[in-house]
Amino acid sequence: MSFFHKALASIGIGSATVDTRLEKDTYRAGEVMQGEIIVRGGQIEQQVDTIYLSVNTTYIRESNDHKHTEVATLQKLKVSEPFLLSAGEEKIFPISLTLPFETPITAGKTQVWIQTGLDIKNAVDPSDKDYIRVEPTMLADHILDAIRGLGFRLREAECQQAPSRFRGYYPFVQEFEFVPTGPFRGHLDELEIVFLSQSNHSAEIYMQIDRKVRGIGSFFAEALDMDESYVRTTITMHDVPALQAKLQQIISKHI
Repeated sequence: MSFFHKALASIGIGSATVDTRLEKDTYRAGEVMQGEIIVRGGQIEQQVDTIYLSVNTTYIRESNDHKHTEVATLQKLKVSEPFLLSAGEEKIFPISLTLPFETPITAGKTQVWIQTGLDIKNAVDPSDKDYIRVEPTMLADHILDAIRGLGFRLREAECQQAPSRFRGYYPFVQEFEFVPTGPFRGHLDELEIVFLSQSNHSAEIYMQIDRKVRGIGSFFAEALDMDESYVRTTITMHDVPALQAKLQQIISKHI
């Protein structure tokens, strides 16, 4: 192979390519994703140090009154050991990866994608980016449905930098912001929900309940956050039959 072709491959022209194909494009948090990675050789033989696969999302970090969009990697998987890829050769690698329970669901501005890459010395690393739709666990689905059943409408869902007291494996939490349209209208300004931890059987949630304040002291109450109540509670699958009533009781205590 000529020096010219090697030079082109070093800048990504005529080099290896990678393509990830998943069984489907929609998953629940905690579900196993399966598929395959197809690697095709370019115009020259290349040494591939490894294939990696990662699950990524973005979140908002605030600093000095400015908002910055950051990328968070939820999971990264090494798919292969080093191998030699001949010119024009095709290799297929099966993949199986469990989507973390902390993966944010697809709602509002939230996006999740699978990034696949090849590490190749002295060359531009080929990569592939595939967006997936993430649905909540069955329990989280019940919780969000119960909130909607109480007359709340989802206004915004966004991943934000987690306060230090809530920071776990990842630097962000997904916040769901609801506005009341039913019986709580006139009593609350908004209701914010964060899933602190969850599995298929239980979920710890954090609720910020913003009361609608009236009168001459309302401005000062809002300025001092005196109109907000914070509730941390754990919900299990055993709560599902009476979940809406349980959440209604919790919220009603703080209006």
